[in-house]
Amino acid sequence: MKIQWIALLLASLAATAVQAADPVYGPRLEGFDYPYPVQYFRLNSQQQALEMAYLDVAAAQPNGKVVVLLHGKNFCAATWEGSIKALTAAGYRVIAPDQIGFCKSSKPAQYQFSFQQLAANTKALLDKLQISQAAILGHSMGGMLASRFALLYPGSTEQLVLVNPIGLEDWKAMGVPYRTVDQWYQRDLATSAAGIKNYQQSTYYGGHWRPEFDRWVQMQAGMYRGDGKQQVAWNSALTADMIFTQPVLYEFDQLQMPVTLMIGELDNTAIGKDAAPDALKKQLGQYAQLGPATLKRLPKGRLIRFADLGHSPQIQAPEQFHPQLLQALSTKF
Repeated sequence: MKIQWIALLLASLAATAVQAADPVYGPRLEGFDYPYPVQYFRLNSQQQALEMAYLDVAAAQPNGKVVVLLHGKNFCAATWEGSIKALTAAGYRVIAPDQIGFCKSSKPAQYQFSFQQLAANTKALLDKLQISQAAILGHSMGGMLASRFALLYPGSTEQLVLVNPIGLEDWKAMGVPYRTVDQWYQRDLATSAAGIKNYQQSTYYGGHWRPEFDRWVQMQAGMYRGDGKQQVAWNSALTADMIFTQPVLYEFDQLQMPVTLMIGELDNTAIGKDAAPDALKKQLGQYAQLGPATLKRLPKGRLIRFADLGHSPQIQAPEQFHPQLLQALSTKF
C-alpha cells in the first residue's frame, strides 16, 4: 500500500511538473496574464457580436501624444510589454489592441479577414476612446495593417513606424506556391512549442536565445494545447491567407505622412517560404536589401538599421531599439 501511495505521489508530481512546463491556455488566451489590465471593446462586425481586447496604458507624466501598437501574426498586445514601458515612461499614452482573430479577442468561425476590416475595427476602437490622431506603429503583420490604416485614415495618422514589417515583397508574384485555407489549417494544427522556438530563434533573434524568450513561445503554444486548438488554428489559417493575398507594398508611394522603417537586418521572414523551390527561397526575406528598396518607395521615409538583430528587435535588444524609437517619434523630417 505504501509503495502504491509513493508511486501515485510521484506520478502526481510529474504531472504537475509537465503542466508547469507546458501551460494550457484557452482559445482566447484564457489563463495567460498580460502585463497591464485588459479591456474589451464590443463591436458588431459582419453580422456578429465580437470583442476586441486592448491595453490602454497612461503615462505618469503625459506629453499629450498617443502611440497605437499593432502586433504581428504570432504576437499579441502582451508582447509589446517592453515597448509600452519605454513609451509611457517618455510620456506617451499607449493603445495596444489584440486584433479580431488573435490572442484575447474573439475568434469567429467565419469572418472575411482583410487588412481594411482590421483597420476599420482599430479606427472604431480609437473613436470610442476619443482619440483623433496618433502615431501608428506596426510590427511584422502589424506593419501591413499599420500601412493599410494609414492609407485609409491619413488624417488620423500623425506618423507611421514600421518595425520589420512583412509584405515588403509580393511572395505570390515572386512564385511562392499558394496554400489554401484548408492547407494552412492542417499545417497550423501541428503547431508545437519546439517548432515555434526553432522558428523564432532563427528568424526573430538571429540565431540567439535567452530564457525570457520562452514566455512568448509558451504564449502561442499554450493555445494549441487546449480544447480550443481547432478554433485557434482556423483563425490562424484565415489570417495567413489574408497576409499572402493582400500585399500593400504597391501603395507605399501614397503614404504622405512621415514613415520610419526600423529594420533588423538578420530577419528572413517570408510567408510560405517553406513551400518555395530552393532557388527561390534564397531570394526571399532578405531584409538587408528590402529595407533600402522600400525606403525608395516612400515620399517621406527614413530607415533605421539594426545590422545584428532579427525580426523582433524590440524584444531582442530593447536597449538598442527603444532609444531609436523614441528619437524617431520626437524628430520631424
